Amino acid sequence: MKSKDIRKAFLDYFSARAHEAVRSSSLIPRNDPTLLFTNAGMVQFKSVFLGEEKRLYTRAVSCQKCLRAGGKHSDLENVGHTSRHHTFFEMLGNFSFGDYFKKDAILFGWELLTDIFKLPKDRLWVSVYEKDDEAEKLWIDLTGISSDRIVRLGAKDNFWQMGDTGPCGPCSEIIIDQGGHVGCGRPECRVGCDCDRFLELWNLVFMQYSRDESGNLTPLPKPSIDTGMGLERISAVLQGKLNNFDTDLFTPLISAITAIANTSYGKSAETDTSVRVIADHIRAVSFLLSEGLMPSNEGRGYVLRRIIRRASRHAKLLGIGEPALYKLVEPVADFMGDAYPELLDEKDRAAKVLKFEEERFSRTLEQGMKIIDEVIAAAKKAGLKSVPGDEIFKLYDTYGFPVDLARDIASDNNLILDEGGFHREMEMQRERARASWVGEEEAVSSIYRELLSEAGKTEFAGYDTMQTESIVKAMLKDGKVVREASKGEEVEVFLDKTPFYGESGGQVGDTGEMTSEGFRAFVTDTKKVIEGLHSHIIKIKDGKLKVWDKVACRVDARRRKAVMSNHTATHLLQASLQNIIGEHVKQAGSLVAPERLRFDFTHFFPVSRDEIKSIEDIVNQKILENINVEISVMDIKDAVASGATALFGEKYGETVRVVKVPGVSAELCGGTHCRATGDIGPFVIVSEGSVASGIRRIEALTGTAALDYFRKEGEELRKISDILKTEKPFERIEKLLADMKETEREAERLKGRAASESSAALIEKARDIGGTKVISCRFDGLEKKDLRILADNLKDKLGSGVIVLASAMNGEAAFLSMVTKELAKKIKAGEILKKVAEIAGGRGGGKPEMAEGGTKDIAKLDTALEAVYDIIRKQVKS
Repeated sequence: MKSKDIRKAFLDYFSARAHEAVRSSSLIPRNDPTLLFTNAGMVQFKSVFLGEEKRLYTRAVSCQKCLRAGGKHSDLENVGHTSRHHTFFEMLGNFSFGDYFKKDAILFGWELLTDIFKLPKDRLWVSVYEKDDEAEKLWIDLTGISSDRIVRLGAKDNFWQMGDTGPCGPCSEIIIDQGGHVGCGRPECRVGCDCDRFLELWNLVFMQYSRDESGNLTPLPKPSIDTGMGLERISAVLQGKLNNFDTDLFTPLISAITAIANTSYGKSAETDTSVRVIADHIRAVSFLLSEGLMPSNEGRGYVLRRIIRRASRHAKLLGIGEPALYKLVEPVADFMGDAYPELLDEKDRAAKVLKFEEERFSRTLEQGMKIIDEVIAAAKKAGLKSVPGDEIFKLYDTYGFPVDLARDIASDNNLILDEGGFHREMEMQRERARASWVGEEEAVSSIYRELLSEAGKTEFAGYDTMQTESIVKAMLKDGKVVREASKGEEVEVFLDKTPFYGESGGQVGDTGEMTSEGFRAFVTDTKKVIEGLHSHIIKIKDGKLKVWDKVACRVDARRRKAVMSNHTATHLLQASLQNIIGEHVKQAGSLVAPERLRFDFTHFFPVSRDEIKSIEDIVNQKILENINVEISVMDIKDAVASGATALFGEKYGETVRVVKVPGVSAELCGGTHCRATGDIGPFVIVSEGSVASGIRRIEALTGTAALDYFRKEGEELRKISDILKTEKPFERIEKLLADMKETEREAERLKGRAASESSAALIEKARDIGGTKVISCRFDGLEKKDLRILADNLKDKLGSGVIVLASAMNGEAAFLSMVTKELAKKIKAGEILKKVAEIAGGRGGGKPEMAEGGTKDIAKLDTALEAVYDIIRKQVKS
């Protein structure tokens, strides 16, 4: 079976059994601080399993894009060296949310593999958790598999848990015996061996317990099912291949790579490894770029950069000197675009980004080569036999310098790498990554999940009103649950319904006030802490507040309207950017605040002043047209099909809000917006610049903030006009600058004339030291460049000789020495200046014909210059 047929057969099988076919979520998980990337099919259903979210279905099937690179789940370094490891892979999975359990999960898995995929039953084995008697009995009763092909394994292999606490349960794996000719060949080889003979195909997780902080297991009221089977692995089995890279998922890419490299696959182990690395990595890179992720020096962008650089390194090992990875984006899109249309939509932009990054890495390699040369030189000088691991790690971490290249260079210099030290540093970095992605945020979100479970969801009424009568359901102070709060205290309040927008999607949270009889508080911020729960940060001004109190909530209407103007203007701005700069422009971040808006977008070059003017013109024209903003709620599939823009990686529910400015833009957006574009008022871009490689940022103002900006600019212009005493300041400034340049040129001419006159007088005073003319003189008030002009004049007129000059200025002194070419083999300028500077308490040095230096001890300047003659005398005699 072809891989696309296997994917379709899996989805069709479960769809026919009342499973909702759910589209793959983004590789970039949202609202989950524990993950760098989506690494399993269950990630998009995590909130459903935790009871935080309810879907319209209780059964689901998906083919999920997954990535394991960076953080605590990383296969990056193994890729290319094994037949199974990948950065990007596809996970086939079926899920039950309190619907069916072990019996149906086992029946479905066995039937699909043996009846649909036609795998021989006598080659299939099963593993179960060592304490799961129920699962073993079900396997025997339902499938007829003999008990001697069921293996019990411990918790390490066959017990799954989402985290230290929460849903967990035993799992069961379906395994295929690939035959004695595969794997380690040892007589004792059996299920559980690390070789490839007994290959795990499909993991069935029976989520039946909840683990508390003490480690106790409590049965869940509605057990669930989470399964996962790698498409790459099942494709290899069904296509009769022992290596995933020999399947049709990779062969088109391998053909494209070998064509570019002018080589053949199977030629040598080293060549094959590099080809496999590139084939794997280009899939990961293409998918990440198609979702709008950009290479950077931190977080997910840093992992993307490392993957690109590792692939680039292997391209160079294949003899590919010029950027070429970007040419492989199209084959990936062509082969996988049917299943993942975003690859086709984004392939041109992805190729541009990748080419840009490849060119950047070429420059990085040049920098890294210089640094590793210095590191190796230092190691040799210190008598070391190995290059320190921490130094190699710095090169790897800071510059993305490949470790295998560092190893080769060290070997060329009869050194080895301190691999142990390198791996220690690498593990420390992994620990830091774990801490930064799991740590405090996970603990905080755990508190909010408990509150959501106890207090229920917050109903957001703020689209239709800015005032509500609400009930206080819960309160937190310093992260702990409290029942009441008094005057002067700052607490988080959770309501049954709210008019306050919670910070999310780039839009800041609302502020305002809460009141009741004898109680008044300012709402200083509102945050959407987890899906369905709004946290209101309040400062109590009068009275007390208790759980279950009724409060009147009022949003700061003026502030909210300013935010609404900026949010709608952001949509107009994105549409205008795509119109003027190109369709490759994608949102890379945003901030919608009352006083300004900020929009980050993908683009490689500065936006010109003319382009900015055109963008402003389009936005302001649409504002003047006063177009009604249409907002509708619809099914996510219908919204995307209608052409509405979705932000890659953003987590959307089954129904979404579409904000449409007819004829201009349509976006999936949960933010608050104007009723018509005319409500925005004037729009002006105040800055444009780079925030990261390939990411530009525009900051803009609307409404009264824009008017204030125009007034301030006008006032500055009036002040300039008053100082210059003209109504045409630009022309006046232009003339002043031209006059200044002419004055500077005249000053340079005068300096040159003075230097020429001075040089004639100095040549007459030149001393003859052993047949060599020597000039040693002090000229205060000259900058270094003026000293060079004077020295050049002297050298031209002197013909042959030695010149040493000094100049004191602003509490410091500069030295310069020159030696004419025919004398430089015997008398070296660098050696002269080093000695002269030392006498003056400074430092200096340089090349045989010219050297420079300086000192802060001006009192010793004359003594040092007088010593020049003795220094030359000794050199002439030697």
